[in-house]
Amino acid sequence: MIANAATDGRYTVSDEALRDAIAQIPAVQENGQFSTERYRQVLAAQGMQPADFEMGLRRDLILSQVLGPIGQTAQTPSAVVNQIVNGLTEERTVAVRRFAAQAYEADITITDEDVQAWYDNNADRMIQPASVDLQYIVLDEAAASADVSVPDSEVQTYYEQNQQRFGQAERRRVRHILLEVPTDANEALQSEALANAREIAEQLKTDPTLFAEIAQERSDDPGSASQGGDLGWISKDTLVPEVEAAVFALSPNQISDVVQSPFGYHVLEVTELQAPTIKPLAQVRDEITAEITRQMAAARFADLATEITSLVYEQREALAPVATQVGLTLQTVKGLSRDGLLADDFVAREEPLTQSQQTLLNQPRVRQMAFSEDVLTDRFNSGPIEIAPDLIVALRVTESRPAFVPPLEQVKDLIRDELVEERGIKLAREYGEAALVVAVDAVANVSDSPEGFEPAQVVSRQDPRELTSTEILAVMRLPKDDTPTVVGVETEAGYSLLNVLAVNAGPALPEQSIAQLRQQLAQSWGQAEEGAALAILRQRYDVKLLPDAQALIAGEPLQ
Repeated sequence: MIANAATDGRYTVSDEALRDAIAQIPAVQENGQFSTERYRQVLAAQGMQPADFEMGLRRDLILSQVLGPIGQTAQTPSAVVNQIVNGLTEERTVAVRRFAAQAYEADITITDEDVQAWYDNNADRMIQPASVDLQYIVLDEAAASADVSVPDSEVQTYYEQNQQRFGQAERRRVRHILLEVPTDANEALQSEALANAREIAEQLKTDPTLFAEIAQERSDDPGSASQGGDLGWISKDTLVPEVEAAVFALSPNQISDVVQSPFGYHVLEVTELQAPTIKPLAQVRDEITAEITRQMAAARFADLATEITSLVYEQREALAPVATQVGLTLQTVKGLSRDGLLADDFVAREEPLTQSQQTLLNQPRVRQMAFSEDVLTDRFNSGPIEIAPDLIVALRVTESRPAFVPPLEQVKDLIRDELVEERGIKLAREYGEAALVVAVDAVANVSDSPEGFEPAQVVSRQDPRELTSTEILAVMRLPKDDTPTVVGVETEAGYSLLNVLAVNAGPALPEQSIAQLRQQLAQSWGQAEEGAALAILRQRYDVKLLPDAQALIAGEPLQ
């Protein structure tokens, strides 16, 4: 859709804009400046040609023009910013008196008749969804690495073959002078550049102390020219082959002959040399053992995954033989619904599930597979379910249960706790509302002060102190002209009286904070405008969002 909009709008990116975008990429910079040589090295390391990369970048830049300017140019009106700043910093002096529901619970009596009545009147609140019991096997890194043993001989071989990993390879500090030659240069230009490079090489062989000066004046590599041609410390496989071969053939402080590369002509010098260093085997044995174990486990994981894939289909009506053949533990679980695991209060599980088990079984893919027709109705083994690259599950439904209302005996304690909490909150509210009337009268009579309140404190939206979110919201929502006054609010813990004594402007925010807030608001504003623009584009191009696409956009599991 966005590509169509870009085509219809005839969006383009000039060569100059493309060059500027490339020059801003940190990976192709040397000392904060674009480096042609570094650019080609980075692309070569990724197996890319400059033309291919530039074509892809140009395409991305064109597409970004469709929605990018909308979000980037969004501005929040100053009046809105100022209003938000004032709201964030405004301070209110408030005293609190709390009536905790828990304080009244000890005096609350719940009879069996109360429990029965609540159960009868709230059956719909107790309904548990349809669920299944499962057998399942889990293939993960731990299972794949079980019983893996690494012989000492393999550790020794790995060490000998990978010594560059356990120390520092030889490094050479290099500086160069580059006379760049365009790839499409004619023979005359190439000859002129070669002659100039030879002249520089001969001059430096006569007086090497001139290297930095000549590099600054004549080198075409902007990343290193300003540093006297210094490329820093170089190890093997970091330069183009022609230059690298010359660098590692030079002696320290030796000026090279002219070296040709795809970038042009180089004159090189090695200014320092660091010999390779290798850590002893004893120092890295544990690291090597762990690495070989991971490699062996990865290979075993792949083999087991292939074997499981074959077996779950060959023996579709039983998972236990599959578990035995691949050496995995056959695990069981009761009470998995389409929405997730049922609470322990409603399922008779022999042992509580671990956190990792809960996380695994609550995965949308696991739930979706458990309720697929083949698995739920036909009772076949599921296929392998890939939760992550190193985590695979296969399952089988052993029993299914329709939605149900738990028997009273199973939930009576939960109901009793619910009733105690409800009545505790009701009593807290009643006592609080009665005290509110008295407190309001006391505030109205300026000579009196309401009783039972904690010492007053200054709060703000940025610093609510110990006020709960419900309390601070009630305090800050109160119209300024209504103060001083006392308001009451029901909270999760009971009921609170809030004596708002004064409203004052808060301290000014630092300019940096206001600028940051303005930027955040502009981003939010821009996102909203981009969303509106997307809606217009969907309408223009008659885009239809299917239910599965809508679920994915909303982050919901597919049904």
